[in-house]
Amino acid sequence: MTEQRLGKATAELFEQIILRRLGAADPDVLVGPRHGVDVGVVRVADGVAMALTADPVFVVPAYGWERAAWFAVHILASDAATSGLPLRWMAVDLNLPPEITDEELTTLWEAFHRTCADIGIAVVTGHTARYEGCTWPMVGGAVCMAAGPEDRFVTPTMARPGDLVVVTKGAAIEATALFAATFPDRLAAAVGAETVKAADALFEQMTVVPEATVAREFGLREAGVTAMHDATEGGVFGGLTEVAAASNVGLRIALDAIPVRPEVRAVCEHTGMVPYASISEGTLVCTVVPERADAFVRACADAGIEAAVVGEATEPEGGTVLLTAEGERPLEHPGLDPFWEAFGRWAREAAGIAAAS
Repeated sequence: MTEQRLGKATAELFEQIILRRLGAADPDVLVGPRHGVDVGVVRVADGVAMALTADPVFVVPAYGWERAAWFAVHILASDAATSGLPLRWMAVDLNLPPEITDEELTTLWEAFHRTCADIGIAVVTGHTARYEGCTWPMVGGAVCMAAGPEDRFVTPTMARPGDLVVVTKGAAIEATALFAATFPDRLAAAVGAETVKAADALFEQMTVVPEATVAREFGLREAGVTAMHDATEGGVFGGLTEVAAASNVGLRIALDAIPVRPEVRAVCEHTGMVPYASISEGTLVCTVVPERADAFVRACADAGIEAAVVGEATEPEGGTVLLTAEGERPLEHPGLDPFWEAFGRWAREAAGIAAAS
């Protein structure tokens, strides 16, 4: 029996199984499912569009209910925010493990509610239950929705040759933060307590809602930002190649221009992860009209968000190219994210140590 690949479906599997079977045709679907595109977009009235995205409700009790709820909401909200439309609504299905108490659920949901309120999301419907067979961290699913003018949304399909590429916060934000939150003592013994403290502080950076809001206020399409994509699995490299494929453009990316924080580099080196290829919820990959790219970087900085121009979009025949100190090489999707193997190994070792003690 063939062992099945974990994580998101490959582009090939997605195309062969999902994209060929999408139910009824509907002319009001403006943007349908596509690999590497964060949202679907539908017309709900003349001139009005709604962007929708679906994801698991991902809750890790070990992070504490407050942090766990904050992260769960922002995973859901970040994809919808990349549309450039204002966040509005969420539908939430909670399929909870039998052991969660009413008191724990109250604490979790209070934090979930508060996080939604902070970023302007109203929970409008859902389902809540305990079921046998349901376990942390995947405890249901949700749909997050944003709405606004039909001519103001963006998707990763809208990058154009000549646009400059901007990356916020840097590489491996999520991978680094999750290692620090999950294995603080073991990591501190290897890289130092101050490094772990800095890495743990990245937890609250695992969202692109702030910079997507900056982009919307700065200007979209011909006014500024032409495409946005949340760099999750596959990290910055994955996000860049997905934008290139979705928009049918080439890329020329300077490796040294991609920010890598000192704590990220230290954690990745110790755990064996390649920072540029590791999961990075909180890193926004976007393209910007060239004459406004520097101004967008400044707008992000004014909002307290680090951003850097890392390259440019080119004609598709130029391919996706990474510029390094050793010369040019192809920029390719990393495939299976190195975070999963490294995190799984550490989790197994921690479980073994606990069992032996």
